[in-house]
Amino acid sequence: MIRIICNSEAYTYNTYHMIKAFYPAAQAVCRVEEKASNYVTVLLENGRKITTGAADMPAEYSGIGKEAEVKRHIDVKLYHLLEEETGNSLSWGILTGVRPTKIAMKKLDEGMDEKAFVSWFHEIYMVSKEKASLAWEIAGREKELLERLDYDNGYSLYVGIPFCPTVCSYCSFSSGALADWESRVEDYLDALCKELKFIAQKSSLKKLNTIYIGGGTPTTLTAGQLERLLCCIDENFSREHLLEYTVEAGRPDSITREKLEAIRRHGVTRISINPQSMQQKTLDAIGRRHSVEQIITAYGMARELGFDNINMDIIAGLPGEDLHDMEDTLRQIGRLMPDSLTVHSLAIKRAARMDMEDLKREDGKTNEVMSGMIRSAERLARQMGLAPYYLYRQKNIAGNFENVGYAKVDKAGIYNILIMEEKQSIVAAGAGASTKIVLKGIIPMPGSRKKKMTRLMRIENVKAIDAYIDRIDEMIERKGEWLWR
Repeated sequence: MIRIICNSEAYTYNTYHMIKAFYPAAQAVCRVEEKASNYVTVLLENGRKITTGAADMPAEYSGIGKEAEVKRHIDVKLYHLLEEETGNSLSWGILTGVRPTKIAMKKLDEGMDEKAFVSWFHEIYMVSKEKASLAWEIAGREKELLERLDYDNGYSLYVGIPFCPTVCSYCSFSSGALADWESRVEDYLDALCKELKFIAQKSSLKKLNTIYIGGGTPTTLTAGQLERLLCCIDENFSREHLLEYTVEAGRPDSITREKLEAIRRHGVTRISINPQSMQQKTLDAIGRRHSVEQIITAYGMARELGFDNINMDIIAGLPGEDLHDMEDTLRQIGRLMPDSLTVHSLAIKRAARMDMEDLKREDGKTNEVMSGMIRSAERLARQMGLAPYYLYRQKNIAGNFENVGYAKVDKAGIYNILIMEEKQSIVAAGAGASTKIVLKGIIPMPGSRKKKMTRLMRIENVKAIDAYIDRIDEMIERKGEWLWR
């Protein structure tokens, strides 16, 4: 076990996550000792000790503020010590935030050019020049797409379906196996439609720009249930300003011609068919319970029915896979030619049945293999004529890498960018759904003990499916307090 001692609570978060990035399979505990002589002390499993203290700080500080500069210098010092200790470096350096492109977007808006940004990002945050260039490229594409939107009067709608055929071993979403909830799906749709009608009524003077039906797996619903949900949306929301309508048809074992026909009939413009891997051994190991052939069949059926904007998701770093497996998956996807490809780096969270120990390679080359997988995915995407258009990171990503979406020029997922950049309000319905309201001004964050200020109000629905059904009026009341105030 790795033990971390900080003399201030302010240093615990970044230190813990940097340690986990360098030692993903190790257990780490962190405590605060205000009288400790060093800012941070790390006791490694091999008995070695790493420290950073006042002597490591510069004599003068830059204009970003002394407290922020101290934290940054602690992070930089620790990063170099861990880099020396492990012989590894991190592609995203000392960054622990999930949205590197927000930094790039800010610098782009300030007038910085790419060369200056790449140098600055590398110097300040230790980000590799390869990833800095990627962040800059994506920020430029995001900026171009987002300029089409009305931030003040526009909004997006998320609809959550928390059911799956089975729950994958790496999954931490608030979804349940359909077999456990089949008797309550209609009750869930009753509650969901009630919430959607309320949102539509409150948003009647706003412009709906994108709709995203996700989960879970929306196509776990029967064709009739899908029809009911899509009719509810049609009857209550205007499409006058709609730019994109997405339904995740994620699991091939949940897709039928009848369901795809219902989705097509209601004018959905984008669907996602997500194999995660084209290796049968991997699908079996992670609990997907469908075949590679079913993926190919579902994709072909969607093309046959006229869907011309299909996304596919894959995951780099799944247990038991090596670079050869990933390259074979990429070759098979290359033959299908989806309109967009989202490449996830495997992230293991506490709610998942899988843990980081499952990812540990006997040869100790997890980061090296992950890096090769991600490079191969980027190479194939570009060969297919797909360009990177959005990027985000998660805690506990194997190898400290990232998730990147690649798309044809006119097939980028607008909603995916909006969820990352937080420039437009997203109103969310369903169990576990999180509404984000972009406020007109900055206000004190409700419930913040440190009196933080915010311009983004988050309103969370309860995650438990039965609690959502039983407490739907409470979920509606929560939204009513903040929606378009």
